[in-house]
Amino acid sequence: MKKKLQLKNLDCANCARALEEEIAALDGVTHASVDFMRQSLTLEYESEAALAAAIGKANSFEDVRVAEEGESKAKGVWREHRGEAVSVIVAAVLLIAGIILEEAFADAGGVLAVYSLFGETVLLTPALLAAYILFAGAYFTVGWKILWETCKNIAHGRIFDENFLMTLASVGAIVLGQYAEAAEVMVLYCLGELLQGIAVGSSRRSIASLMDLKSETATILSADGERTVPPEEIRKGDVLLVRAGEKIAADGVVVRGETELDTKSLSGEAMLRPVTVGDTVLGGSINTGGVIEVRAEKDYSDSTVAKILDLVENSAAKKAKSEKFITRFAKIYTPVVVCAALLVAFLAPAFTGNYAANLGAWVYRALTFLVISCPCALVISVPLSYFSGIGFAAKFGILVKGSTGLDALAKAQIAAFDKTGTLTYGNFAIGQVHGDKERALAVAAAAEKNSSHPVAEAFAHIPTPYTGVNAKELAGRGVVCEIEGKTALAGNKKLLEEYGVSAPDFGGGTLVYVALGGEYLGCAVIEDKIKENAGEAVAALRAQGMRACYMLTGDNKERAEAVAAEVGLDGVYAGLLPDEKLNVARGLKEQGSLLYAGDGINDAPVLVEADAGVSMGGVGSDAAIEASEVVLMRDDLSLLPLGRRIAKRTRGIVLQNIVFSILIKVAVMVLGLFDLIPLGIAVLADVGVMMLAVLNSFRTRIPFAKKREPAAQKSACRE
Repeated sequence: MKKKLQLKNLDCANCARALEEEIAALDGVTHASVDFMRQSLTLEYESEAALAAAIGKANSFEDVRVAEEGESKAKGVWREHRGEAVSVIVAAVLLIAGIILEEAFADAGGVLAVYSLFGETVLLTPALLAAYILFAGAYFTVGWKILWETCKNIAHGRIFDENFLMTLASVGAIVLGQYAEAAEVMVLYCLGELLQGIAVGSSRRSIASLMDLKSETATILSADGERTVPPEEIRKGDVLLVRAGEKIAADGVVVRGETELDTKSLSGEAMLRPVTVGDTVLGGSINTGGVIEVRAEKDYSDSTVAKILDLVENSAAKKAKSEKFITRFAKIYTPVVVCAALLVAFLAPAFTGNYAANLGAWVYRALTFLVISCPCALVISVPLSYFSGIGFAAKFGILVKGSTGLDALAKAQIAAFDKTGTLTYGNFAIGQVHGDKERALAVAAAAEKNSSHPVAEAFAHIPTPYTGVNAKELAGRGVVCEIEGKTALAGNKKLLEEYGVSAPDFGGGTLVYVALGGEYLGCAVIEDKIKENAGEAVAALRAQGMRACYMLTGDNKERAEAVAAEVGLDGVYAGLLPDEKLNVARGLKEQGSLLYAGDGINDAPVLVEADAGVSMGGVGSDAAIEASEVVLMRDDLSLLPLGRRIAKRTRGIVLQNIVFSILIKVAVMVLGLFDLIPLGIAVLADVGVMMLAVLNSFRTRIPFAKKREPAAQKSACRE
């Protein structure tokens, strides 16, 4: 069983990792994935008891809780963090006031007490006492929550997290008499957490808005009048009333009215698309004109919008190697750093000649070392970069199924393409006909009426006196049926040879050979057109570092080579059956990481085999779309190099964040060990690294040069 739960108050990326591990370890839970960016938990479990245990674990984890169904989400980033902002401001005012009192008036007035701290004499004056009270106020105003979470986590066996690090650092500073430093640690850390929450929350909302496809309700027309229902209740055959400004809730066909549709959220195209009776429309499109009625051709769960949302919602389950590395890194990094800090604090003074006198100074250095060790910058920035890149790609109609898809697209070295529907439009029409034209076309039309293959569309308007029965469609070969008790064949030459029918060879092109009762009747040449942007897309991919580009097709060699020469490919593998395509793809993978673009059912195995499978979502089969890592939502190959540019930039930013964060942290740790920076600067450095990494992640959404808006073309596939 599988279920997705919405979480509340999940404000720490490192905590999300820890929560995921704890839930995944529960009995009866076979898989758990916590998505920090979307604040969601995806579970695969064996029983309701396991589900209840997972919910209980989530609800007991710090401030996290599972949201009730239908619970409203936060209205805005600032409103969501208003309480934290007020606490930080109050604490900052108290801290500043305390520092002023301590520095300017510490020696004023009488001495209340004298005490010794690590060999140092301290005179307690009224002003200094007031400063200490202000420091305490600042500390507990923002720090009480961290202290409480630390105690709770220790009770549950969760020790090495950022709450523990900050508690240890601040309590250590108090023990050393560095009361201002202790308050600074808490205030600066909570300020960083606040800024992080605002930045991540803003990113959550802006990226989620890119995929705001789903209608809240749908209006169904029935004999009893209009009925408003949730989209999930739409079933195939329902007639939907769509008014101006409303979204179409499910895929269907217009049965009344005409209008223009805004499909930008689906395809990335800004142009309006006119539709009238008989036209197919996709869920998620916005009606910008008159009222129309749409007959649903699929249940909502099978519609384009539902599948897109499912792809995007579940993208976090596919984590790239960079994300997996950071997860493993964070898991061992903090305990190692804590152990190193203990050695610095209590072992290093033994080599100074006066252990007791130098203990306080080395403990202080260890605390500085400890503060900078928090791995939040890495744990946040890496998934945020991928999430942001996926959202930016979606703006252009490029759907990527998780960070694995982005990484695979960026690292691809060899490209391979299906021909029909990918490099060519697939708008099939009958050209020259060899042999007995009238009989051949009539028999072919009767046979192809039983085919779902796009080539069959070329025969759809051919009148025929025949009716084909007991039809079988053979992948990569054609259609076999019975006409008036005789076996009828319509397909490629291989099909006729399988049935012992000889036929002349007519060379290049897409050919449909026709036979009836063992007699060859003729051959129809099916004409297709190469997409205008196919050559540009191949050239752009090569310019981006693609080493070689090939075609894998079921078409004959002559026609395939003609298309390849015009598009600019390096080689052609023609006349391939689906299993042969798969074997060729495996061979190409030996040359380097393979990108394969296709759109047919027969492409699904190759799309799965390829390192980066790309399907043409606007025209592709459901099997191809589900098998691919990347879906191009409109029939435009120029989206492929654009998607690769986004992927390469995203991967570059991820690597920048990893290297930058680790280098800065190591540098500050070393400075702290040599007592070259105070504890407060270490906290500031930690916050600064985190914020810079988050801001760098946002660069994934910087637009490239203005994208092309080619005219929409109908497309199909046959191979």
